[in-house]
Parts: sequence; C-alpha cells; structure tokens
Amino acid sequence: MTIAFFRVPTNRITSIMKGQRASYARLLKRLGQAMTVVAVMAGTAAHADDPRLEQLSAANRALAQRMLASVERWDRTYRQRAVSLNGGESAPESLHRETDYSIYDVRVTRGPVIEKLGSMLAEGKQPPPGRTGPPLVWSRFYSLDYHPQSPLVGMLHSALVLQFYADGTGFVGGWMGVMNGTRNEQDMAQLAKVVDDRFAKFGKSPALYRKLMRRGPDNADPAYLRQADPSGVSLYGPPTFPGDLARSWELAEGLFEEFNDAYLDIVARRATGKYSPEDERRRDDMRKRWLTDQLFADPFASKVVPFEVGSLANMPPVIRF
Repeated sequence: MTIAFFRVPTNRITSIMKGQRASYARLLKRLGQAMTVVAVMAGTAAHADDPRLEQLSAANRALAQRMLASVERWDRTYRQRAVSLNGGESAPESLHRETDYSIYDVRVTRGPVIEKLGSMLAEGKQPPPGRTGPPLVWSRFYSLDYHPQSPLVGMLHSALVLQFYADGTGFVGGWMGVMNGTRNEQDMAQLAKVVDDRFAKFGKSPALYRKLMRRGPDNADPAYLRQADPSGVSLYGPPTFPGDLARSWELAEGLFEEFNDAYLDIVARRATGKYSPEDERRRDDMRKRWLTDQLFADPFASKVVPFEVGSLANMPPVIRF
C-alpha cells in the first residue's frame, strides 16, 4: 500500500522560506522532490516475547507490564474514538521497522473529522548515540498524534516513555500539548484544567513542566520550534516524584488519558463549527512549524527515528508551502 503523505513543490520552497536556504537544502535532501511514504503491512506490534522483562526487578517488571497493558488499551480506545468521529473505518495502514536502536510499529487511521491519527510504539534496544549513564535494559515510547480537519482545533502530540537501566533506576517522561493555528481560549482552558487537576491530585504543581514545554530542547533554534500551547506539559525533565518511579508513572499515565479524552471532546464539539480562510492559513502555518520542529529541533525525531517512521506516525496529512 502506498500512501501519499505530502508533496512539496521544490520550485516553491526557497521562495517561501525567506532566506532559510541552507537549512531547507537539508529539507529537500530528506524529502526528495516529491515524497511518497510506503506503509508496510506488518504483523502485530505487541512484541509478546520480551526477554528483557525478565532482567527487571519484580517492581520494575510490574510497572513495565502495566505500561504495556495501558498502551494496548489506549491504541484500541483512541483509535475507536477516531473511527466513531469519522463515521467509519479507513483502510488499514501500518509500518514495522527495526534499527540498531529501536523497533518501531506505526498505525494510522484517517477520516473526514480527524484527518489523520497516528500511533507509534517504539521498543528501545540501546541508547542513541551520545547518551551516557548505566546501560539500558528495557524501554518503551508510545505516542498519539491527531490532525483534525477543522482549523478551529490544533494538532495534539501526546507521548509517554518508560525506561529501566542496569542499576535498577528508571525514567518516566512524556509530552502532552496542542499546537494551535487559531487558538480558542475556552478549549485551552479546559485542557489546562485537566493538567492542573491531575497535578493537584498528587500534591504537585505543573509550573515547571509547562516551562519545559515552552522552552523546547536545549540548543534548538527557536525559529524551528513547534510553539506549543501553554495548556500542556513536558515531563522531559526532573521526575515528578524523585526516587519513586511508580508514583511518577501513575501521575503521567492518568494525565495521558485525561488529556487525550478532553482533547477528543473538543474535536467533537468543534467539528461542525464555521471557520474562515484565515483560520485555514493559521492551520497551514502550524503544520509547517511541526514539520520544521521534527526535522531540525526535536533531537529524537531528527536524529534517531527514521524519517519514514516518524512522518507516517506524526506528520499532518497535508503540508502546504
């Protein structure tokens, strides 16, 4: 199955990018004159035989198994919600890819309300180049990326990661945020309350994690950042509960569900709303920012994940230049 992901007229790129010729030469090299992504139909993404689990302590193994069960539930639940909003199933699309560092499984659902929902499960085999610290024993990264048809709702990137190391320590990370074109204050306040309430339930404040989300990765060019709405949070920073992985995961796991649920409620509410050409222009600008962020700012997306994997999982169905 071949899926037209997006097409970039090469004679338009340098004129539109206002002098960013050197950087966008790299864009041309990676995309080619017209990019077509091939989705490889593959088997299950479950990776049921996982000898790495046996290397974990009983407590860490239970936490890893809890994540796997949650991912299975999320993939089923949120895909079904997208199907319901879209009024039916789309043709199945999936991709399986293995590199020296990870095993990736991607699934995509398309339709008229949520134009594209991509999920990616990455099983980490070893740390990417440049990472230091104790050896990696077990790792999973899971993401959901929604691209609604209505420009009244921004795209959502939601992700969680759980890792365990040879010395028995671990890491819980994640990112839940909306990239808006036209920003609706009521909708973003709804999402901000989800975050505030979840952190308050654990006696914590999300202030630091909101700052981390707005700041972006270290050494990233601000011109390429995704410009996420401050309603969300980045958990790629200090642990919410230092020394207590289970508690940190409990906060993150529930936040992931509650944020996705509230976002899909917003999509349903705005699906039939009227919008203007200016709203569409803002959505197109937002989608271009997401592209440049993934190619030039996000270190995981730009240096570790193969382009055909990341693009199928999280890129918009159409990017206009």
